[in-house]
Amino acid sequence: MSTMPTFAAASKALAQSGRRFYDRGWVLGTSGNFSAVVSQKPLTLAITPSGAHKGQLTGQEFLAIDGTGRVPNARRTSAPAHGARNAVKPSAETLLHLLLVRLRGAGAILHTHSVWSTILSGRHAGAGGVAIEDYEMLKGLAGVTTHTHREWIPIVPNDQDMTRLAGVVERTLGQHPAAHAFLLERHGLYTWGATIAEAERHVEILEFLFETIGRSKEA
Repeated sequence: MSTMPTFAAASKALAQSGRRFYDRGWVLGTSGNFSAVVSQKPLTLAITPSGAHKGQLTGQEFLAIDGTGRVPNARRTSAPAHGARNAVKPSAETLLHLLLVRLRGAGAILHTHSVWSTILSGRHAGAGGVAIEDYEMLKGLAGVTTHTHREWIPIVPNDQDMTRLAGVVERTLGQHPAAHAFLLERHGLYTWGATIAEAERHVEILEFLFETIGRSKEA
């Protein structure tokens, strides 16, 4: 079992991920959100504040939230992100992060808004998901040892009601226990890992595969 990072270490690592993802065009504007578990008892996550520009994260912007999604004592953990003036609220999608910690035992959750994940999540919404198989890059997903693996990535309709959306995501992932990720329709990718490094690897693998199938005739 991996050792959990401190709040400061998790914030710094997630900020570095954000800057890399921004440079790749995966979290433009204020899109996306990131979190990592820094304590199990009591459950505490380091999470991006609402409205943070991921390309300008320094690690000082992150908030510590408890298992209910609240910032203890309603105090700012650190300074607001550039472009997120007076930001004191955690990500609007905090409930999804907490759900993935509970359902998947995730140590880190990363949400991106790339062009290809957005296109494919709309294009394949009617099928309920995207199937990816026979690609060598699939071996970058945790537990996958062969290119003949078939990865099914469910697509969930987007919803601004986070409680309702969390319920749909929970039911969907319950139907697909082997899934490493899911897509929100015309929105973006959610993936996770035991560690920040593993979750970031999953983003890189899946974004590569989305672009590959998006550019090919099979999409």
